[in-house]
Amino acid sequence: MRILMLVWTGVATDTRVLREARALVAAGHTVHVVGRGVPDGFVPPGGVTVASAGRPPAAQTRGRDLTAPERVARWALLPVHVGRRLAAWHAQTEALARRWAAAGGPADVVHAHDFTALPVGARLAEEWGVPLVYDTHEYWVGRPVEGRPAPLRRRREARLEAALGARAAAVVTVGEGVARALRADHPGWPEVVVVHNTFPTRADDAPVASPPRGFVYAGRLAADRELEVIAAASADIPGEVLVRGPADAEWLSRFDPGRARVEPAAPLEVVDAELVAAGAALVTHSDRWPNHRLAMPNKLFHAVSLGVPVVATDVGELGAAVRRHGLGTTYRPGDAADLVRACRELAAGHAEAVARVRAARAALSWEHDADVLVGLYGRLGAG
Repeated sequence: MRILMLVWTGVATDTRVLREARALVAAGHTVHVVGRGVPDGFVPPGGVTVASAGRPPAAQTRGRDLTAPERVARWALLPVHVGRRLAAWHAQTEALARRWAAAGGPADVVHAHDFTALPVGARLAEEWGVPLVYDTHEYWVGRPVEGRPAPLRRRREARLEAALGARAAAVVTVGEGVARALRADHPGWPEVVVVHNTFPTRADDAPVASPPRGFVYAGRLAADRELEVIAAASADIPGEVLVRGPADAEWLSRFDPGRARVEPAAPLEVVDAELVAAGAALVTHSDRWPNHRLAMPNKLFHAVSLGVPVVATDVGELGAAVRRHGLGTTYRPGDAADLVRACRELAAGHAEAVARVRAARAALSWEHDADVLVGLYGRLGAG
């Protein structure tokens, strides 16, 4: 089948989108992705083509920190600004999709990643008379608020998501917690399929440092990630504390890292080596938003794929998964002293934790989740 994927990200670092595209290509399909502000020079995987609409987020290209008045103005205007940028992206994406269809025929399936791509995906699927797959990477109505609260806009988005999701042939999401919430909210929706953000099984395991030499947080640097708690605990956590990832520049300009070392995003192989050399991962996010209580972050599966045990925030699905599979230790959200306790506890029982993580990897691997996704597409093709 010809599959059109739509996603409001730069694609190049969107591991979920790329992993799903590779799995579908390996199953014999072709995949075309329209993303947002895709970096120049990005080379997609074999069998996958990529087009770019719109511009990357302004924070990624800004060359200076905002002044205090500028931050206030951004906070107040952000919902309007994002709405305009998204509407422009929808228009450009639709045009690019039609151009792609004119060259080789319309898609057999339109795969919309997240609510941001759902309206344009639904329009194209209806126009071409093909199935729509809604792949929501989070519990959209429970996500964090960025900028000025806009309750009317959020209610409109919730109503639109409910209506368009009901028109999908299938709904895909990242974990059973989000799936349960979606099923409860939308009993009239189609089948909700869980495809976790797992990583492929590693063929070339590097030995994990044991006992751990340090603790690595590898993910987005922004609010609601418990990074302030890591900073507060950093002086008492045994070994080096490394915080690495793409940053919200405005948040980072006000962040005091304590003893933690802050580094920008790096290629996956660099982060892999740092996690293995440290021997322990920090998988943290706040308990402030419903989406955080339901989410299963990429950071958890990344660490598991390397055989690295974790110290995780004891929040909802994340805490439950760590306990269920014996992946490490947990700490109370917001409690720096308890984070120190959890790090020391992991260090003390590190060899046993490494063995438990290795035993859990077969159940928490991309090979299993890829089979789920490919099976869904098999059913769509048969229908």
